[in-house]
Amino acid sequence: MSRGFRAGALGLAVALSLGLAGCNSGESPGQGGTTTPASTSLATTSASPTPTPSPTAAYKPADASGPAQNVPVPVMPEVAKTETKEGLEAFVRYWYEVLDHAYETGDTESLAIISGPNCVFCTGLKDGVEEAWGEGRWISGGRIDTPAITATLEPGAEPYAVVQVIQQAIEIRNPDGSLHQAPTAATNTGSRAAATFAPQGWTMTDLGLIR
Repeated sequence: MSRGFRAGALGLAVALSLGLAGCNSGESPGQGGTTTPASTSLATTSASPTPTPSPTAAYKPADASGPAQNVPVPVMPEVAKTETKEGLEAFVRYWYEVLDHAYETGDTESLAIISGPNCVFCTGLKDGVEEAWGEGRWISGGRIDTPAITATLEPGAEPYAVVQVIQQAIEIRNPDGSLHQAPTAATNTGSRAAATFAPQGWTMTDLGLIR
């Protein structure tokens, strides 16, 4: 396997990102040396234990000591399921969150689901992430942010969005933590992201850098 991965596949940055109170029972001595039941002489109170929230494992970003841990899984917002300008913008932001998750975990299944089969650049990114994570390697850095997304929906035309994506430098680490190759520099570029809407929701159908 080549030690050099294509920077275009892995270096995308597109301009367009948690007492139990004890039962109090007692007895009060009665006359004649007898004992009066507590229920008639002293009220007994009890309190149910307060549930303790399950601790949430802390997120740890990737570094030379190992891959990222406990990476939050992106959740698609409800608005991203609507055929509206706001819906497309939310979907495109979610798509990049899924791409960001793929960089951190090597899991590209969700990315494939929301990307069309004819989106060449989408496929290139997916394949690049899978290759980088092969043979025990992992990616550190490469975090993606999308500070600006503007969608356009026009009758008779395929909806698209202009996106700003800022991506940190990408480091591919070998199983021993050493660098597999020289890091890919941080980027801040622009892209045109086209998508189509169907009953199941939006799908990314084309993605290209703005020259």
